[in-house]
Amino acid sequence: MAPQFTVIRDTTPDSAILKGAVVAMGNFDGVHLGHRAVIAAALEMGRAHGRPALALTFEPHPRRFFSPNTPQFRLTDERAKLRLLAGTGLAGAVVMTFDKARAGTSAQDFIHHDLIERLGVSGIAVGYDFHFGKGRVGSPSLLVNEAPRLGIEVDVQAHVDIDERPVSSSAIRIALAEGQLDEATAMLGAPWFITGEVIHGEKRGRDLGYPTANIRLDANCGLKHGIYAVRVGRGAERLNGVASFGRRPTFDNGAPLLEIFLFDFKGDLYGQSLDCAFIGFIREELKFNDIDALIRQMDDDSARARAMLAAAPGAFPRLGTVD
Repeated sequence: MAPQFTVIRDTTPDSAILKGAVVAMGNFDGVHLGHRAVIAAALEMGRAHGRPALALTFEPHPRRFFSPNTPQFRLTDERAKLRLLAGTGLAGAVVMTFDKARAGTSAQDFIHHDLIERLGVSGIAVGYDFHFGKGRVGSPSLLVNEAPRLGIEVDVQAHVDIDERPVSSSAIRIALAEGQLDEATAMLGAPWFITGEVIHGEKRGRDLGYPTANIRLDANCGLKHGIYAVRVGRGAERLNGVASFGRRPTFDNGAPLLEIFLFDFKGDLYGQSLDCAFIGFIREELKFNDIDALIRQMDDDSARARAMLAAAPGAFPRLGTVD
């Protein structure tokens, strides 16, 4: 049985904090390969010193605080991020509220009050480009310079490249917006996924022979509209399927909706929470002149999805349990 993943928040009493832990610091949107290098460094440091390793992250994402009116396509909401972090072997996560007070905290105050006094950290792993504190004055070099005086160890991880291109959350968002799932998956180290509750739709799929489980994604989701091969998680169960994300131009051009047809499945999923991992991009969303043409295309989409899923039998993000 895996050890419990502990989440420490601003409201957590000092007596419940894992003092002396090593922390991996970052925003961790997507928990991609660059983030995982920082986490691996924290885990190794923790093992070397017999200390637990935690992620230290911020919610909401600082971009949302500084640009509240700018749409923000997050790769992972808070819970998805924590579930991914819980799947890395970390003992827990420190989630700091990013608000006006946090934005106005100097880098030195953050180090001395939050890291040393409250958390009692024994070591810090951080990415080469991570900045913190008022005016983003805090930097990896500041932490390295302060480390001897504070009696802590600091590990700074260089960027991770794939095909000579740096891995970043921004690059993954661009890949998803362009339907380049292979590229996004490579940078993430696993398929990108969403979690949502199955809602009632227009039930057109039943009449077409393709009943769907419908999930409304975040309004700022930047995933390319189109047809995808997907693998769905319902608890520990894994189900294969084909999904459409878009506005249904053949019918109503309505608000974007994820419609998932699960292969070889019968049952009522309404109100259930599903994890949907995107395995392959099949085609763009199209408008059809008649229903027969649409059904023929759906038959072809299903066959292509089955082939993509068969070629990636174990593809699914590694998710831990978060209370």
